[in-house]
Amino acid sequence: MSTVAAAFDDGFRATLAALFALRRDVRHFRPDPLPEGVLERLFALARLAPSVGLSEPWRFAIVADPARRTRVRALFEACNQRALAGYDGERAALYARLKLAGLDIAPVQFAAFSDRATEQGAGLGRQTMPETAEYSVVAAIHTIWLAARAEGIGLGWVSILDPAEMPEILDVPRSWRLVGYFCLGRPEEEATIPELQRLGWAARAPMSQNILNR
Repeated sequence: MSTVAAAFDDGFRATLAALFALRRDVRHFRPDPLPEGVLERLFALARLAPSVGLSEPWRFAIVADPARRTRVRALFEACNQRALAGYDGERAALYARLKLAGLDIAPVQFAAFSDRATEQGAGLGRQTMPETAEYSVVAAIHTIWLAARAEGIGLGWVSILDPAEMPEILDVPRSWRLVGYFCLGRPEEEATIPELQRLGWAARAPMSQNILNR
């Protein structure tokens, strides 16, 4: 089998950099339904992400049932109140104003799980670091994120949920590990600066803080 290396020019690299900059964690969605076939395309592209030992441990559960969505929303509210109690003063006031989930408006919701027990890949690369199964799922999620933005669609990661309760709510095997719960839809606005940075919650660190030379 032969392969042909694609030639990527400066224009493509500039467009790719713009896509990275627009990959914001979206919280404000429009309720418009997504075009037919979009989810299928996004999940197909997710399968191109790297996975340890070619295990493809990602398991995606699309949540369309109103009763399940209601239970997820209630779990979020309970977890969010506990998180709020962990802050005080100005930080608590700012946290209370943040819109931390698009659960009420986004037309699509899905959960991403890791199946560490999958026999695919025969355990290659997972004996010493079994958590690489979750890392593989994160790579697939990031692939979806970028592919969605290329179609003008935003993704929001809802992390304020108790992962232990999600398998029962979504009726999936309890051995699956929740990696994230996501809202997907058209964003109300486009931005290249993270919302938490714009609202003063946090600022980006200098690159020197993240890279070490040894």
